[in-house]
Amino acid sequence: MPISLALRGRHQDDARAQDAWSAVMEDLRWVDRVFSTYREDSFVRRLDRGEVTLAQCPGEVADVLELGRVAEIASGGAFSIWRPGLDPSGVVKGWAVERAAEHLRRLPDTDFCLSAGGDMVCRALTGPAWQVGVENPFDPKRLIARVPVSDGAVATSGTAHRGSHLVDARDGRVPEGVASVTVIGPSLTWADIDATSAYALGERAAAWLSTRVGRMALVVWADGNITRVQGPSRAIGATRLAG
Repeated sequence: MPISLALRGRHQDDARAQDAWSAVMEDLRWVDRVFSTYREDSFVRRLDRGEVTLAQCPGEVADVLELGRVAEIASGGAFSIWRPGLDPSGVVKGWAVERAAEHLRRLPDTDFCLSAGGDMVCRALTGPAWQVGVENPFDPKRLIARVPVSDGAVATSGTAHRGSHLVDARDGRVPEGVASVTVIGPSLTWADIDATSAYALGERAAAWLSTRVGRMALVVWADGNITRVQGPSRAIGATRLAG
């Protein structure tokens, strides 16, 4: 997963910035050791095989499983970390990056934009909002929107980079009618979960997102049309979608 960081302000290029970046990367490496479904020795794989109990895992594993439970209920079962087997990847990515970004929040008078696999968590206290581009899922080299983010997160789910890896957990089928979903909100954990959930819901993506408090979203349909969604009001750092 490609990871990048932009800093500006008081600690944009000094020892404190380097220490924060090192802490971010160490956090993400720890998450990989605990949660990776590609490592046979990770706690998640061992838990799925019954080699350890939940009580024997780091406490964060229970936290992630609870997030997955809440997300499954909220999506009506379209999102699940259990079907088939235990795979919390749909929760872990956004959660891990948001968690790691806490090291950057401790830098005084410093703005940051942390990107991991295209999902971003941003803070802009000393300068203008960060401008986050939303890719065209049919031509990733082109942008279909710019999202100004002063304190919040942006996450996208779709098939542009990884193919048809997302399915509706209720029936295991690849959703129809939707090409990508981008969610903007105060939390990268939930922006990422909601983008994946909405994509899994297929043609119901926009309607479902319109019920999610504090979210804005951009749904690109398979026919190329775009729907912009504003959920119930809550103050968030992203204030508009600019084409």
